[in-house]
Amino acid sequence: MSVLNHQIVWSRDAETSAHFLADVLGFEPPVKLGHFVMVQVSPDVTFDFMSTDRDIMAQHYAFLVSEAEFDVIMARVLERGLEYWADPQHQDAGNINRLDDGRGVYFNDPSGHELEIITRPYGSGGLDAEHVNPLLTEEIAASGKLPDLS
Repeated sequence: MSVLNHQIVWSRDAETSAHFLADVLGFEPPVKLGHFVMVQVSPDVTFDFMSTDRDIMAQHYAFLVSEAEFDVIMARVLERGLEYWADPQHQDAGNINRLDDGRGVYFNDPSGHELEIITRPYGSGGLDAEHVNPLLTEEIAASGKLPDLS
């Protein structure tokens, strides 16, 4: 079985971006290794930030967090005065979504990468959730059945 080991994250300033991620999400401080500034985001995975002057295509990184972690991270987002949205299209500014009866929010890092924190995996609330994830209803409409998310 293969396991993701690391993700290179292109940044305008690797140090700034790595420290931003570690500080806001509460990870251990970054470690410099050669031209990378690495943040351990799970026991098996690091985000290896690398500075570049090239154009950066913004990426999306979603983190599953506990309810308590969500509160701590949101406090840091608010403390820093960061813009945040309830949706990935950045249409619902200053709000938190309740999809799957959890909480989710999006905000950007210093290089424009979109970070998402969620307290419930997509679709985990099923059709019985008070706040059904619209992706489920789109899937049912397209296929006629609920997807297997296990």
